[in-house]
Amino acid sequence: MTFKTIASVAALAAAGALIATGADAQTRDQIRIVGSSTVFPFTQAVAEEYAGATGNPAPVVESTGTGGGMQIFCGGVGVDHADITGASRAMTQSEYELCQANGVESITEANIGFDGIAFASSVDAPEASFTLAQLFQALAAEVEVDGEIVENPYTNWSEIDESLPDQPITVFGPPPTSGTRDAWVELVMEEGCEEFEAIAALDDDRKDEVCQRMRTDGPFIEAGENDNLIVQRLQQDENAFGIFGYSFLFENQDTLQGASVDGVQPSPETIGDGSYPVSRPIFFYIKNAHRGVIPGLEEFVTMYVDDGSIGPDGFLIERGLIPLSDERRKEIQDRVEQGIHMDRYAG
Repeated sequence: MTFKTIASVAALAAAGALIATGADAQTRDQIRIVGSSTVFPFTQAVAEEYAGATGNPAPVVESTGTGGGMQIFCGGVGVDHADITGASRAMTQSEYELCQANGVESITEANIGFDGIAFASSVDAPEASFTLAQLFQALAAEVEVDGEIVENPYTNWSEIDESLPDQPITVFGPPPTSGTRDAWVELVMEEGCEEFEAIAALDDDRKDEVCQRMRTDGPFIEAGENDNLIVQRLQQDENAFGIFGYSFLFENQDTLQGASVDGVQPSPETIGDGSYPVSRPIFFYIKNAHRGVIPGLEEFVTMYVDDGSIGPDGFLIERGLIPLSDERRKEIQDRVEQGIHMDRYAG
């Protein structure tokens, strides 16, 4: 049986399930998409292109955060459930198992490109440069001071290092449901904490707690899932920094600047070649049971991964997406077209 045949069988089965629950598929004529705030602007741009090119209603796109999007996406099959979720990290095993438990059995994973996480400030502020260790010291709930693990005492950047700005630590960032938060913890906090001997000597569970837990005493401020709100805060306060996807920095270069991390500025080149240390792949996930049932879904996902969207000269590149290699992009296009089920956690 071919992949296309499998996808068709899945679509027919889904249609039967929808009708069996008393919900005619035609009661929803708009594609529903949830997920990452980082992926949101790319998906929204494709939604607008799709509506203009097809004359169909534009998909409804909600910025729920990666974790929140996974919970919604994995909630079940049918017109009451989302068709696609965007993610600024890969689906976890527990999320995959939640999908399976709720009947979302066939999922196609599409890596659409790469993004960096910017640590940014107003263009009116002095240029800034930080090491991963310094960012950990600024934002962790506990840090090492004189060989001891203590509650974070730092309130000014210059208390961490005299070379840093003599100003209060004020950082706006994403909540725990955000894939950007997950990636920041993995790429910055966990890497930065490795520089401290007392932390490195802890047992695994305690070390994970120290390296991963963000401070809640004021200097780090959770600003919700809408990265545009962080952008606005930085535009109003030149002493503040913000954590968000590079595409938001790319779109606001007239008012914001990215700090160097370990001596490397965020840019399409440094994110693409991996030299910028806070880089990650970004994804969307398709509920294959909805293909052939939700009107326009096939056309939309095909457009999303088309060369005109994610290729080197695609319109999403103009919005800050860092493109895949030609070989990887072709692999993703084939996977999406054929509805190939992700099997990373299938056992």
